[in-house]
Amino acid sequence: MSATFAVSKENKVRQLREKAQYDEEVVHRILDAGIVAHVAFVQDGSPVVVPMIYGRDGNTIFLHGARKARVIRLLEHTNRVCLNVTHVDGIVFARSAFNSSMNYRSATVFGTARLIEDRAGKLHGMHVISEHTMPGRWDELRDPLEKEIKMTGVIEVEIRSASAKISDKMPDDEEEDYDIPIWAGVLPLESKLTELQPDDRIIEGVEASATVRAMQNKAL
Repeated sequence: MSATFAVSKENKVRQLREKAQYDEEVVHRILDAGIVAHVAFVQDGSPVVVPMIYGRDGNTIFLHGARKARVIRLLEHTNRVCLNVTHVDGIVFARSAFNSSMNYRSATVFGTARLIEDRAGKLHGMHVISEHTMPGRWDELRDPLEKEIKMTGVIEVEIRSASAKISDKMPDDEEEDYDIPIWAGVLPLESKLTELQPDDRIIEGVEASATVRAMQNKAL
């Protein structure tokens, strides 16, 4: 049995509590299936949300951005961060607008943010992010240039608490609505990578590696 995140005022799911899960493995699976995290922070007293690419290593999430980007500079000066990753799996057609909804998997994470300054730590974070997005690609590429490392901002987020929320059911209509002659059910939504599109400046005879080809038509 896997560990669970302690339920607190911070991570407690308040709406549709029956859909809540606090299992670490469930949260990790949702994070690992995503590509973009929406990161929330406060700037001058106002809320801001920014999409960022990321990677996970154990209970640590690495966020990537330009070193001078606003979100990197702001996260550098705060020890609080909240991020969310959501997958929409289908549209739920109920017999009323009120009960119509979506099927989804969502993970919300609260943690402590730290800007990584040392070269080794930054390279590790960059490697984790690259492997999350393009598994196996890091070892096929040239080494990062020093100027590229300096221009890259990597934020390390230690997960303090988290919760998952999952909906994967058919419509839950009012009992009297089941007698209405209206179709109801689920229209699944699938996210996946498709076919490779080669750059028009590839050297003649160079083909995509097995690592890259393996990502084609991969479900997300």
